[in-house]
Amino acid sequence: MPTIAPPPLRPHDRVAIVCPARQASHAELAAAVTTLESWGLRVTLGASTNVAHHQFGGSDEVRRQDLQHQLDNPSIRAIFCARGGYGTTRIIDGLDFARFAESPKWVAGFSDITTLNCHLLGRGYQSIHGVMPLLFHQEAGQESLESLRRALFGEALAYEVPAHPLNRPGTAVGELVGGNLSILQTLTGTASDVSTDGRVLFLEDIDEYLYAIDRMLVHLDRTGKLAGLAGLVVGHFTNPQDNTVPFGLTPGEIINHYAAKYSFPVAHGFPVGHEPQNMALVVGQQMRLTVDETGARLVGV
Repeated sequence: MPTIAPPPLRPHDRVAIVCPARQASHAELAAAVTTLESWGLRVTLGASTNVAHHQFGGSDEVRRQDLQHQLDNPSIRAIFCARGGYGTTRIIDGLDFARFAESPKWVAGFSDITTLNCHLLGRGYQSIHGVMPLLFHQEAGQESLESLRRALFGEALAYEVPAHPLNRPGTAVGELVGGNLSILQTLTGTASDVSTDGRVLFLEDIDEYLYAIDRMLVHLDRTGKLAGLAGLVVGHFTNPQDNTVPFGLTPGEIINHYAAKYSFPVAHGFPVGHEPQNMALVVGQQMRLTVDETGARLVGV
């Protein structure tokens, strides 16, 4: 059954910024408010912004109540998660999506917000994996910000990347699923777990040890997450760590070691993840991945 895409945003729509994970002050979100207002949107800063409980944007209950309020409020047409870090899995099981289902809206974020992306996809709703308000000020990321605007306002997304020596050619059509590798591995077996069968999986991560990347790929493979894939898109694996005795493989080589067991196309070097070039992807959207000697293309169908 096809996933449900929330209605595109329109000028004068009201949107909310919340902190389901780490804290973010109003000063840190000022650039995002200015940008969203320049898109013609009206911005509400949720109760979980500008407050702190240790590293979190308020206590678990503050963050849960704020996100629940924005999910339930029919006047809010999109929810932007201010930043990632850690914390969304602590509150996800306390959320009720009944009113959201009556009036679906866009939820946008990445990294720790992969939890929400997957939770919504498992319930049949599309969401956006893209740059978050804390990072809107990055001049180097303006192309990513524009891709987020296009996704929110219902404009077509299409990406093309150069050829990569680790690519495997082929064509795949399927709904997008994925995000942060460590979060995806953590969600396995939970209420936020999501099927990858027949879908195009995209992966990214930051600051992970090479052996840990391998361990997580082993886990995804052993739980069947790779066997039924239509295709695989490999994004940024930023600042990988290593031990005194080297692991001996790059993140891309580790991924290919497990992908080699199957025949789906693989596209490396895709601009998604923890770097300024973090292009928006609509999780749950039907896409065509084409990989050949000229490079890779990801286009909506």
